[in-house]
Amino acid sequence: MTLRVELEKLDDYSFKISFGEDIERLLTDEPAPVGGGRGPNASMLLAAAMGNCLSASLLFCLQKTRTPVNGMRTRVQAKTSRNEKGRLRITSISVEIVPDIDPEYTNQVNRCLPLYEDYCTVSKSVEQGIPFDVKVNWPSS
Repeated sequence: MTLRVELEKLDDYSFKISFGEDIERLLTDEPAPVGGGRGPNASMLLAAAMGNCLSASLLFCLQKTRTPVNGMRTRVQAKTSRNEKGRLRITSISVEIVPDIDPEYTNQVNRCLPLYEDYCTVSKSVEQGIPFDVKVNWPSS
């Protein structure tokens, strides 16, 4: 399976991201002073992807064990710092998932806790380091 996402520059550092015909487009932007801060930036999207994937994986496991989930909140904190070249990098990501589950389902929750992380495509891919390549198609005159 191949996932496709398209970005189109709007103005300054803002982009419109298309995920496909049936999915609402997303506006991204860099924070001030570089951008206008009108939307999340790439680092925020990575943090959101980690939190979303881990939450969905836990929810999937809980549903498989027939555990009613009344609600769920997830908090993600991504820390950044500068590397030896002075470039900003994400140095750590902490995810806290708070499911609202009745105490009578403790056994089911305890069964899911050691399993769910392994099913999160995003966090396990980031953890392993994702190989990538970049090509700039510069139109020739």
